[in-house]
Amino acid sequence: MPIKAIIIDDERLARTELKKLLQEFSDIEVVDEAANVDEGVEKIETQNPDLIFLDIQMPGKTGFDLLGELDKAPHVIFTTAYDEYALKAFKVNSIDYLLKPVQKEELKNALNKYKKMKDTYTPKSEENKDMSLDSLVKELQRKLQPKEFRKRFLVKHAQKLVSIEIDEIAYFFSDGRLNFFKTTDNRKFVVDYTMDELEDMLDPEQYFRISRSFYVSVGSIDKIDDYFGNRLILQLKPAVDKEALVSREKVTDFKKWMGK
Repeated sequence: MPIKAIIIDDERLARTELKKLLQEFSDIEVVDEAANVDEGVEKIETQNPDLIFLDIQMPGKTGFDLLGELDKAPHVIFTTAYDEYALKAFKVNSIDYLLKPVQKEELKNALNKYKKMKDTYTPKSEENKDMSLDSLVKELQRKLQPKEFRKRFLVKHAQKLVSIEIDEIAYFFSDGRLNFFKTTDNRKFVVDYTMDELEDMLDPEQYFRISRSFYVSVGSIDKIDDYFGNRLILQLKPAVDKEALVSREKVTDFKKWMGK
């Protein structure tokens, strides 16, 4: 029996082009298509397809919203305009993706992967499959959706609480006991977060972790010099009372970051 598929994409041209490509695969039958999430849910529940080609970003609701509304999701191949770097980690298990415009060879590879996985599933493994799909979708959603970074920090100063805007902060550093940040006008505050916690709070476009004990902003770097051990040493503004060294394993990424 042919594999029943539904295409869900708000772009009519994208649906048409994908449908045309799928006509070259005799074992795939496109039984329906939908232009939005609500229509897609209705078509899936009516047609009970084996496979859906699902756009991620659609007006109103996303492809993730669609999967969340289904009691039991069919196998999914995402179609998306997101770049490959953001998605390559998810080319595993029951999730695959096709970058738009969809290429025939990529479509063939995705279908072959689906067929192999379909053949290996047993009724006993269906629950695990659904759990895997759910966890991967959540992780994919977390990676792709715009991330909110800290806009300000609330810190103690002279028995008061002071709110410091992120744009005022030149760099963060640790003395081994406490963590601090310095503002561009040379004020120093204790910050109640570990360096690892700060990693999830700071915009990587603006701040770079040069070592275990330093996060620097682009604007805080006054001069960069070579340092022994294949490291770099930075002169920061305002000045800091400890060496701001770029660790050896960070040098390559630091240079790329500075060159953006």
